[in-house]
Amino acid sequence: METDGRFPREPEPVAANLGDLEALVARSGADIGLATDPDADRLSLVSEQARAIGEDYTLALAAQLVLRHRPGTVVTNLSTSRLLDDVAGTAGVPLIRAAVGEINVARRMQAENATVGGEGNGGVILPDVHLTRDAPVAAALILQLLAESDLPLSQLAANIGHYEIVKEKVARPKQPLDAVYNALTERLGAPEADRQDGLRLAWPAEKRWAHLRPSGTEPIVRIIAEAPTQAGARELVETLRQALPA
Repeated sequence: METDGRFPREPEPVAANLGDLEALVARSGADIGLATDPDADRLSLVSEQARAIGEDYTLALAAQLVLRHRPGTVVTNLSTSRLLDDVAGTAGVPLIRAAVGEINVARRMQAENATVGGEGNGGVILPDVHLTRDAPVAAALILQLLAESDLPLSQLAANIGHYEIVKEKVARPKQPLDAVYNALTERLGAPEADRQDGLRLAWPAEKRWAHLRPSGTEPIVRIIAEAPTQAGARELVETLRQALPA
């Protein structure tokens, strides 16, 4: 690699950008591959099977290790995977969701005296160290989990479970979004509706949810949905998209 100042891949550490790391893990027979973004506050993982497992597993696995030693409240944002709900539920501790954004999660962690928290984009916050996302801290927690569990990363991830997330963006409706949120809440009848950052609707018994949130930089609304299957997540995104007025 030439040190010419040019980043050798797309900087976001999502699975689609980690092909070179997957190949390196395969060639070397490594137990794990670690990828960060340029400012090292987000961590993504490649398993011993040379497959990127998705950045949502980073926080879930790190929290699993922390809660094993010190159970306590977990805080994350409204768009983070249900994987973290399952980890918190297994540990018997509360999970609290804050508005999207590192600062919102950190402030809520302070208020709740949380043991661990972060965001599903691979950002882990361990308040025993400091209240910001930190990829090296996340890496240390994941490596400790591997050492204590004596299981490969692929098995640790499989033991937590799996969900499918679908993301889409649509044009922002002309009418006020509060009216849109009210209409969607009434029409879809979700058992849970959270309005602290856009609108998050959840169906816990069905293990699915959707979050609608206006962009701060573009005239669009972002929709993110999660369900046990890809088809279920896509169906939920489409339902919400069609329910939005023009």
